[in-house]
Amino acid sequence: MSLTKQTVSVRTQDAPHQWYIVDLKDKVLGRAAVQLANMLRGKDRPAFTPNADTGDYIVVINASQLKLTGKKLENKMYYHHTNFAGGIKGEPARIFLQRHSEQAVRLAVWGMLPKGPLGRRLITKLKVYDGASHPHAAQNPLVREV
Repeated sequence: MSLTKQTVSVRTQDAPHQWYIVDLKDKVLGRAAVQLANMLRGKDRPAFTPNADTGDYIVVINASQLKLTGKKLENKMYYHHTNFAGGIKGEPARIFLQRHSEQAVRLAVWGMLPKGPLGRRLITKLKVYDGASHPHAAQNPLVREV
């Protein structure tokens, strides 16, 4: 009888993938993004494997109703580059959240995922929508609180 513990390494195809709905109404962006990134990676499971996709699919609704704390609405800037010389553009968070709230959620979660092939595969499992409706009813998603 051996009393040694063995680490279980789960392969991507052996991991069960569940669909969840997360409502971001009146939630703080950064705090929600941490939990969404952990769900995408599978870090909330006992058999987490760092080099495999063991996480779940997440449908985020009401992204336009999320909150930012402190003075981030005035001070936080979202930057992008036009690929022309001197083409850096900045936009305050207040305007960016009104125009592209689903992109703000995606950027916050992407910043917390590993960069590389695994991270690019994980971010495709995040589906973000401004309103309460979504086209993923056929997957029978479960409601999950963050």
